[in-house]
Formats: sequence, C-alpha cells, structure tokens
Amino acid sequence: MAFSTSINNHIAHLIFNKPPVNAFDSHEWAAIAAEITRLGKHSDVHCLVISAEGKGFCAGVDIKELGAHPDRIVPVNKGNYDTFEAIHRNPKPVIVALHGFVLGGGIGIAGAADIIVASDCASFGVPEVDRGAMGGGAHLQRMFPVQKVRHMYFTGEFIDAQEAYRLGAVERVVPLNERVNAAMAIAESIAAKSSVMVTLAKEALNGIEDGNLEDKYRREQGLTLEAYSYKDSQEARDAFNEKRDASFQEGDA
Repeated sequence: MAFSTSINNHIAHLIFNKPPVNAFDSHEWAAIAAEITRLGKHSDVHCLVISAEGKGFCAGVDIKELGAHPDRIVPVNKGNYDTFEAIHRNPKPVIVALHGFVLGGGIGIAGAADIIVASDCASFGVPEVDRGAMGGGAHLQRMFPVQKVRHMYFTGEFIDAQEAYRLGAVERVVPLNERVNAAMAIAESIAAKSSVMVTLAKEALNGIEDGNLEDKYRREQGLTLEAYSYKDSQEARDAFNEKRDASFQEGDA
C-alpha cells in the first residue's frame, strides 16, 4: 500500500510511504483520491493532516509508468485531478506537512491544501516542461506570485522552504523531525472548534477565491494531452528514465 491512514481525536492522518520518492502510478493516485474523499465524509473527522515518509513528500507521477505506457496519461490525469479536488473541495480543512522535494503532483497536493507546514529541508519545483508535460501551474499560483510561478515553470528551478515562507505560501518552517507535530498542533486547534462552523468557513473561503482552481487545472491537463502528441514529450520522458540529456528536434512533431 502506498499510504496509510489513522484517525485520532477527530484528526485524520494520511501518510505517504512508497519508497524511494513517493511517485505514484495511476491506480495509486485513484486510491489516494478515494481515501481523502472518504476521510472528508467521516463524521468523526474534523481536520486532515497529510505527511510522508522517505526522501521527500511527493515526486508526483511515476514517470517510468508513463514512459512505458504513454496511454495511461488519461487515468493518471484523472487521478491527479480527483486527488487535488478531494483536498481543495474537502469539507474539512487539510494541512500538509512537507519535507524534502515537493514536485509535480506534490505541488498539486500542497497548492490544494488549506495550510502548509514545511521542514527546513523542503524544496518546491515543477519540472513538468522537462518531463514532456504540463500541470502544476494552477496550484503553484495558489501558493506563489504570478511571475515567480512563471520563472519556476519555465526554468524548472526550485525554491526552498524559507523562500516559500517569505512569499507567504508556508505557515511555519520547522526542523525535519518536528514537521508532523507542528501540523498536528494546528490540526488540534481546528478540531477543537465547531465542525459545522469550520466546514462553513472553508466553503466561504473557497467561494471567494479568484477563479475556479479545478477549471484552471483541467485546462492544464488538456495541454498535457496535446504535449503527448509531440515527439519532444516522449523524448523528455525517455531521457529522464534513461538518465541522459534529451535531444530535441526543432519543430519536430
């Protein structure tokens, strides 16, 4: 199982644990989405915390699966969409406790969440262009200013937890071994309040956001499908899986 869950004192805790990098295939993304949805409907859950074991929080999709089976981009896209929507539209607040690399789908999870706690070793990035895909921009732009998002997206450069904190995306930066406790402390404060009022508060806050996050991400996913029609997209994935530099042909479709 790529994750585990527990419920204690009205707090649900979902832990990713798929060594070495928490990169999930199409079936695992679907299972994650279903579990987050289930926890949000659970009458004893007032708040959710998502954390991870391993080298980093989440490396996104399993590029090896897509390299071997490009046709699986559709169920992968659906699993991503359903997971991020399950977090953003969850009736209960969702807190993420991040560490190490937060990439691709990890950015989607973080950007969809209500509150972010990060360890001081966390780093954020969207290497989608270098992997022959699109995605992550809508959720990244929920965390960072527009021009910072574009710089990260076009260059593939990462930013660290302190810079994410400076830009207002991260609520707290803590040592690695304190990240879950810090997230739980916030969750305990929320779980002690009226669940009805907190649920209404989340609905209100979602309702006043600019634009529709899910519609924005759906547009990105459409462009990923378009990207997959180009040879450069397959070459990007092949180069990543074969651990070599990509060789692109100018104007080659």
